[in-house]
Amino acid sequence: MNKLLISIITGLLPISGTNVSAAENNQDRRARWLASFAPQSPTGREITLIEPESALQKTELQKGDIIIAVDGQLVTDGNVWWEISYGLRANKNYRITYKRNGVVSQTDVTFEPAPKESYSGLEVDYDFFVNDFNIKQRSIITYPSNTSTKLPAIFIVGGLSCSSMEYLPGRKSNFVRSVRNLIEQSGMLVKRIEKPGVGDSEGDCSKTDFHVELNGIEVALQQLLKHPLVDSNRVIVYGSSMGSALAPYLANKYKLNGIIADGTFYRSWFEHMLEIERRIKTMQGKTQEEVNELINKVYIPLYYGMLIEKKTYKQVVDSNPLLAEHNYHGDAHMYGRPVSYYHQVQDFNFAGEWSKLTVPAKIRWGTNDWIMSEYDIDMIAEVLTKNNHQNFEVYKFPGLDHWDTIHEAAIDSFSGKPGKWDERISNQLIRWAKELNAKANQQ
Repeated sequence: MNKLLISIITGLLPISGTNVSAAENNQDRRARWLASFAPQSPTGREITLIEPESALQKTELQKGDIIIAVDGQLVTDGNVWWEISYGLRANKNYRITYKRNGVVSQTDVTFEPAPKESYSGLEVDYDFFVNDFNIKQRSIITYPSNTSTKLPAIFIVGGLSCSSMEYLPGRKSNFVRSVRNLIEQSGMLVKRIEKPGVGDSEGDCSKTDFHVELNGIEVALQQLLKHPLVDSNRVIVYGSSMGSALAPYLANKYKLNGIIADGTFYRSWFEHMLEIERRIKTMQGKTQEEVNELINKVYIPLYYGMLIEKKTYKQVVDSNPLLAEHNYHGDAHMYGRPVSYYHQVQDFNFAGEWSKLTVPAKIRWGTNDWIMSEYDIDMIAEVLTKNNHQNFEVYKFPGLDHWDTIHEAAIDSFSGKPGKWDERISNQLIRWAKELNAKANQQ
C-alpha cells in the first residue's frame, strides 16, 4: 500500500522570476537508471532487472546485487532512494556501494543523458527560469512548427508527487499519455514545468514546501502570458489532482480564459485525509465499526497534530506512542513531500478560490477515483450554481481512477491492478481545451 500511496497526489509572495540565458541552459541533462529495483530492509535497493541500454551494464553490478549507497548517501528509505534517483545527472561519475552475498564492494558509473522529447510537426523548447527563491526550474514548451500567428495556450499543472512531467521512452504513465495526446492533437502551445529537484530542475522536491512550489508555478505562468507566440487572451490551465485544485486560484489571479480541473477537491486537507483513511481502511476489509474507531482514536489525533498543530509525524507519535502502529508516514514526510508542504496546504483556502471562480470551467472526476471524493465535486457544482456561474460542466467519467486508467472497481485501482487505457480520456481533454479557447476567440 505504501508504494501506491506515495504515488498520490497543492497573497503568498510577490512574483518576479528571471529567465535563464541560453548558455546556462546547457547544464547537465538528467539521467535514468534504466533498471528495476526492490526495497530491502533495513537499507538498500535490490537490482531486479538491468535493461540492455543501462549504463549499469558497463559496471560490475548484476541482478540480485543490493545498492546500499550512492556517492556515500545511504539508501535508508524510499524518500532517500527517490531523491537519489531524481537527482541522477548525465556525464557525472557516481560511486555506487553495493552488497553481494554479504560482501560489500564499490563500482563507478557514468550515465548517458536521457533523450529529449520530439514530435512530428511540433517544436519543442527546453528552457529554464529562476523562481523567487533562486531555484532554477525547467520548463518544456511545445507548439506547431512554422506558425505565423499567435497561438492559444494550455498551462499544465501536475499533482502533488515528485514525478516528472516529461515523456520519456518506456514510460507507462497514463497521465503522461494524456498529456502527450494533448500536446500532439490540440494545435496549441502547451507549457509544462518541473518541480524543484525533478527532471533537470535544481533543488530537492522532497524538501520543497508548498509556497516555493506555487511560486515557481506562478513565475512560469507569468512568463507564458508574455511569450511572443501566445495569445494572452486565450490561455487556459489544465490541472490534475493538486494542480486541479490550484487551477481556480491561477485563473482568478491571472484572469485566464478557463480551467480544466481533473480529479480535484474542495475541502481542507485535514478533511481530505480523514476521508481517504476511511476509504482505505474500508478497502482493506475493515468493518465500519473498526473504521470508525480508527478514525476517532488514531487518524483524527494524528492528522490534527500534523496539519492543525503543525507538528512532524515524529513529534505527534512521540507524544502519543499508541499512534505509531498505524502511522505509515515518515518522521517528517508524507507521499514524498515534507510536512511543511502540508502545513501550508492546510492553510490554503481552496474552497474560497472555487467560490470566486467566474471563468468557464470543465471539471472531471472518475467514478473509481479512490483518492478524491465525489462529494467534493458535488460541492463545487453547488457553489458555482449558487453563485450563478454561467459556464461550467461536470463530468463523472465511468470507471476512471485518479491516474487516467479505467478499472472495473475502485478497489482494483487501489490494489495496483493494471487497468485499461481508453482514448476517450485524452480526447475529452482535447475537446474541452478547444471549446474553451474557441469561445474566447469569439468574444
